[in-house]
Amino acid sequence: MTAPLEWRISEAPVPYPEAVAFMEARAAEIAAGTAPECIWLLEHPPLYTAGTSAKPADLVDPDRFEVHATGRGGQYTYHGPGQRVVYVMLDVGRRGRDLRRFVQQLEAWVIATLAEFGVKGELREGRVGVWVQRPEKRPLPDGAPAEDKIAAIGIRLRRWVSMHGLSINLEPDLTHFGGIVPCGIREHGVTSLVDLGCPVTMTDLDMALRRQFDAVFEGAGPEGR
Repeated sequence: MTAPLEWRISEAPVPYPEAVAFMEARAAEIAAGTAPECIWLLEHPPLYTAGTSAKPADLVDPDRFEVHATGRGGQYTYHGPGQRVVYVMLDVGRRGRDLRRFVQQLEAWVIATLAEFGVKGELREGRVGVWVQRPEKRPLPDGAPAEDKIAAIGIRLRRWVSMHGLSINLEPDLTHFGGIVPCGIREHGVTSLVDLGCPVTMTDLDMALRRQFDAVFEGAGPEGR
C-alpha cells in the first residue's frame, strides 16, 4: 500500500539551497519507494532563481538579491516573504506518466484555489503561469486589456518524480520583481491577492490549496488512490 501524501508547512523562511537539497533527497526516496509523496508549503527569503531558459539580459539588477541557478524549466522568477511557494514532489510516473496532463493539473489547482477568493485566474497561450485581467489599468499599446501575473509554475522531473512546483503571490513586495524580467515577459506586470483587494492570510491560502488539491488530483494518484 502506498503511504499517504505528506504535507509540510514551514513557518520561517527556508534558504533556497536547503529546499533544493530536501527536494532532491525526497524525490530519490519516492522513486525508490522508501518515502511518501510530499507537498511542501513555505516562503523563501528574497531571492531570484534562473530556470533552464533564463536569459542574462532579463536579470536587470544582479546585485539586488541572491541569484540561484535551478534545474526547473522556465526563466527568471522571484521568491520572497509574502509569497506562498508550493514544492510538489509527486510520482508522476505512477500518476499516469503524462507530463502535459500533470502541468495542466497544476494550473487547474492554482485557478481553483484563486477562485475560492473570488479571483479569476486565466491561462494564456505562450505565457507560463496564471494571469488576471486588470481592466482598471491602462490598456496595452495594441488596445488589449492589461493583465498581471499572480502565480508562476515551473517543474523538473527526475525518474518521473516532480520537483519545484508553483508560487502564488499573497502579499510579497511587488517592487522586488523589478530586478528581473519575470519569466521573460516585459509587457505585463505582477500582482498579488492583497494587491487585488483580497484580505487573505497565508493560513487561508494553505487551506484552500489543500482543499483544491484533493478536488483536482482525486483519483489521479498512484494506484488510483
